[in-house]
Order: sequence, then structure tokens, then C-alpha cells
Amino acid sequence: MDALVTPLNPSLRTGCHDDGLERAEVEAAFRTIIRWAGDDPDRPGLVETPARVSRAFEEFFAGYRQDPELMLQKTFEEIEGYDEMVVLRGIRFESHCEHHLAPIVGRAWVAYIPKGRVVGISKLARVVEAYAKRLQIQEKMTAQIANTIEKILKPKGVGVIVKATHHCMTTRGVHQPGTDLVTSRMLGCFRDDPLTRQEFLSLAD
Repeated sequence: MDALVTPLNPSLRTGCHDDGLERAEVEAAFRTIIRWAGDDPDRPGLVETPARVSRAFEEFFAGYRQDPELMLQKTFEEIEGYDEMVVLRGIRFESHCEHHLAPIVGRAWVAYIPKGRVVGISKLARVVEAYAKRLQIQEKMTAQIANTIEKILKPKGVGVIVKATHHCMTTRGVHQPGTDLVTSRMLGCFRDDPLTRQEFLSLAD
């Protein structure tokens, strides 16, 4: 088993990796949705759609089978005393709104000031992706990313900014295309030191 895949909640894993009863139930549910929407799930163009959508949902919600804390376990201490800001900018992610299952598409800016060790930069992107690939609200996801980095790396401070477009309000409801939501979480020196916070904000334009 991949070291990054762990049964955080065994009930969430049922049916994710086999073609047993649970998958059949999921596909039947999508057939019902197609019928409810007004189409025929047995017509040629739709007959394979329930299986395709179930596979897509496995990808959309793969974050439930990943442990972001494990992704940050391997660190590097040979940094020659480096203690300035580390920033990974514009991490693209796709998520889904837990209220409407509508897409959330955006980017994240993640920063920390190390205290004796750093982590591979790809791992910061993986943490973002692991939390994004769950049913989410952006405020919670922003806090989860920052809190996990603080807990595992124990840096001097962590800053996270997330900017995203929510299809639950751009393609339905109030229909406001072109809008995005901006959230942030500042911990440690990013919260306590206005200059550190401002430096990070200037890098996240």
C-alpha cells in the first residue's frame, strides 16, 4: 500500500477500489439521477455514464484516502541556517462544494518560515491537493492546510492564502461569473509580525 494512503475513516474507503456491491449501488444512484433529470440512462450516449461518473468521483474525492500529515514527515536539515520565508505560489486545485457538489477551482499560496528544517516543495502542493479533493468549504480547507503544516513542521510561522471561483454561485443561484473568494490563515510570526504578513501578502498578488 502507498505510504500516503491510509484508512483515516474505513467507511469512506468501502467500494473505492473494487467492483463489488458498493460500486453497483453508486452506479445505480447515478442512473436514478439521470432518470430524475429527465433523460433515459439506457440510451446509447448515457449507458456507460454511471460507471464513468463513479470513476470520476473516485478521483474527485481521493483526498479521503490520503493523510496530509504523512506527506510532511520527510524533512531536510542541511539548510545552512536558512531562516527566511519559503513560499510556494499559485498551487492550482480543484475541489467540490459540500453544499451543492459544485466545482471549486482556484489557487493556493503557501508560506512558512523554517526552524531548522524544510520540506520538499512538492509536498506542500500535495497537502493542498489532499484537502482539496474532499467535500469542502474554502474557509475550512485554508485552515486545514495551515494547521497541518504548523503541527508537523513546527516552523516559526505559516501563512496560507486561497483564491477560488465557486460554481455554486457562478453557474447557479445568484449567477455571478467573474467573482472569486479569498481566504487566509496566518499562524505564528505571520500573525504576530505585520511586516512578515505584509511580505507574504505582497507575494500573493
